Amino acid sequence: MRFFILLIFTILLIGCGGSANSNNAINTKPTNINTATGNANNPLATSKTPEAATIDNAPTFAPIVQNYYAALQKKDEAGVKKHLSQTALKYCEAEAKTEKKTCFAYLLETEEPLAEKREVRNEKIDDESGVAEIKGGSLGNWTPIKFVKENGEWKFASPKESLALQNIRKTDLSPASAK
Repeated sequence: MRFFILLIFTILLIGCGGSANSNNAINTKPTNINTATGNANNPLATSKTPEAATIDNAPTFAPIVQNYYAALQKKDEAGVKKHLSQTALKYCEAEAKTEKKTCFAYLLETEEPLAEKREVRNEKIDDESGVAEIKGGSLGNWTPIKFVKENGEWKFASPKESLALQNIRKTDLSPASAK
């Protein structure tokens, strides 16, 4: 599996009837992942539900997200890794190793399309961790993503931690279960 590809499958599962845990820091309703086509024959198309309101533009986490993707676009490995927590880096290295790649090469491949703008909103901070919703790129719907504070700086948490926000097991994201 791939580092952030897991997030794509998360979106698909939510759009196909998965539900978020009511104890989550941010409780959002899934929206239609295929509104552009409106194809009723598409098994991934769902009825559109109202989006949760935008409370804020994530003043703490939006710069982290934008700087991370800017570093990816510039192919700035140090800049990319600067925005990932130690657990996220370990996760990336493990996933990349299965494909015989470096973590950075793996991220460049799995974070496509790099040029697409990511929107960030509704941050919630609780001491040394926080959550914000991100939309754009491979994340078609507003998706809660976890951040952690390390050495006084906010960074992306491991994708496993973000998936836990949606009460989805990694085994639910295998290609066979996504069909």
